[in-house]
Amino acid sequence: MDTGDRSAGGVQSVDRAISVLEILARRGEAGVSEVAGELAVHKSTAFRLLGALESRGLVEQAGERGKYRLGFGLVRLAGAVTARLDIAQQSRPVCERLAGQLGETVNLVVLRSHHVINLYEVRGPGTVAAHNWVGRLTPPHATAAGKVLLAQLTADHRARLLAAAGPRRLTPHTATAPAALERELSLVRTRGYAVTRDELEPGLNALAAPIRSRDGEVVAALSASGPGYRFTEERMHLLAPLLVDGADEIGHRLGHPG
Repeated sequence: MDTGDRSAGGVQSVDRAISVLEILARRGEAGVSEVAGELAVHKSTAFRLLGALESRGLVEQAGERGKYRLGFGLVRLAGAVTARLDIAQQSRPVCERLAGQLGETVNLVVLRSHHVINLYEVRGPGTVAAHNWVGRLTPPHATAAGKVLLAQLTADHRARLLAAAGPRRLTPHTATAPAALERELSLVRTRGYAVTRDELEPGLNALAAPIRSRDGEVVAALSASGPGYRFTEERMHLLAPLLVDGADEIGHRLGHPG
């Protein structure tokens, strides 16, 4: 079998395993024969799929009746998503208020692998661009939110993430040299917020502050962005306390006592 065949077989196995989870979610419980029938595969194939999922805690046997049901291992996986959904829900009223107060686009941003991703966005009354940043992956070294999130990582974690990202110069103002980035991130930690000017796109400036969870971990960033002719560096520093207070309010909603 060549590499292409093996890859196709691997994808088919993943697809079938996901189908097993969907069957159990729909039926509550199902035996090997029932799973095999729905998948249109031999019972031995269904048994292997269930065994693999059981070994990871994603399914479990329901007593001694030969039935399987979803396992608690799924709770661990779902927890990562519900945590983000909870952040988005708790952030919504704060983002809406800040967008009106700042007159700029406000985003809720989290780390995803070596990128940052926008989970929620509210456009201010002064927004004229048609950009929609929700779901868009952006490089952390070139965004204010990314710098806030990078600044809170350990040096080793940050180095690994940046190595995977391979910082590129997106504009003449994008900082890519490790020493320059570290100086910026040190300033972010001192100030409690980050600013970027023309680093992701020419003419786009941004301001961001950290959002902390119940245990004090930085789990997201709250950012405001706008055109440089209006959202100037001076104005960003002037408005920074308002954004920091908004990020802290979201943290309080998540249970952070600070």
